[in-house]
Amino acid sequence: MEEEKAKDESVSKLIIDEPSDFRFHAAYTAYSKAWDNASSEEDKVKLNEIMHSLSEGKTSYTVFYGELSHFREEFTEYRGRTRIRGQRKRDWRRSEAKKMRSSRHKR
Repeated sequence: MEEEKAKDESVSKLIIDEPSDFRFHAAYTAYSKAWDNASSEEDKVKLNEIMHSLSEGKTSYTVFYGELSHFREEFTEYRGRTRIRGQRKRDWRRSEAKKMRSSRHKR
């Protein structure tokens, strides 16, 4: 009898996806993958709380991904944006030519 109640009270995945909102859809996809890989019921409950607070607008996406990172296998830690340094091809060629000239004379 108690086992039947436990099965009925099992945690179910939230179905609140909004495909028209790209940011929310990406967050829901990440939540869904983490929920599918979660092993314990406590983790699933916590994931549901995180997703529910995002859907109601109580938390930002940065906070959401920060809390979700504990349950994701792909990423160990979410640090936010990283800066990608770019360089023009002409500048790169000049710096490489300068390095090559220096290395020839240092031998």
